[in-house]
Amino acid sequence: MTTFVQCVVFVAGSMLTCQLSMAAPAQGMAPSAVVAPRLPSPSPERLTGTGSAEGQPAAGIPAHGETNSVGQADGKGDPALGGERHPLYRLTKSDVLDINFTFSPEFNQSLTVQPDGFVALRGARAVFAEGLSIAELQQLVVAAYSHFLHDPEVTVTLKDFEKPYFLASGEVTRPGKYELRGDLTVNEALAVAGGLTQQARHSQVVLFRRVSLDVAEAHLIDVKKMLNSRNLREDWHLRPGDFIFVPQSRISKVRKFVPASAMNWYLNPLQF
Repeated sequence: MTTFVQCVVFVAGSMLTCQLSMAAPAQGMAPSAVVAPRLPSPSPERLTGTGSAEGQPAAGIPAHGETNSVGQADGKGDPALGGERHPLYRLTKSDVLDINFTFSPEFNQSLTVQPDGFVALRGARAVFAEGLSIAELQQLVVAAYSHFLHDPEVTVTLKDFEKPYFLASGEVTRPGKYELRGDLTVNEALAVAGGLTQQARHSQVVLFRRVSLDVAEAHLIDVKKMLNSRNLREDWHLRPGDFIFVPQSRISKVRKFVPASAMNWYLNPLQF
């Protein structure tokens, strides 16, 4: 009986030892942790969007609080057109203005720009208005009444004015003063004036343009070259008050004294 018990104990111990030896490798085979690849930390350049670490925005990227200026007008006129394409209207003599006060209607008035360029304000000093825009005159009126009105709210309206015009003189069929309606170029204005005469000097048409009360610019325009090349891109756009002068050709001056039939050669006025 003792021998039987010893055998059973021996067998049980052997089986337990075998199970323990098999469990040890199983415990050592636990799944290994997946290690994610380490990403490079963003550099200061990438954080700021530039090639430097000073926080300046990259080229082409608007900074905080700014808008992209792509497609926006820069406010400058086309140099080929001599400045602004659509300039503001400037007051001139005999213009009639309505001045209205929102909270002080007793100062409402209708004014005319006097021959000396001034407008006489009711109860305030006169201000010089000729050559000013409506907005500029409005600022002067507000300043003039601010001495005895608290933050006056003023509206200036142009009631009657001299209609825009241009002048054509010299060797044109119908010289004179013409109303400037819409966008008109020099060649179109010459057509309105009846076109050029046979004595006209097509290559030296002069455009006089006033830039201030005392200064005027003179621009020489080669109409002949423009028409022969069929390229009107350099054709000037007129402004109110522009003066076009077409001089006389040299050969037309000779014709006054020498009959063309006696010259025995063909004369083409367009050559001059």
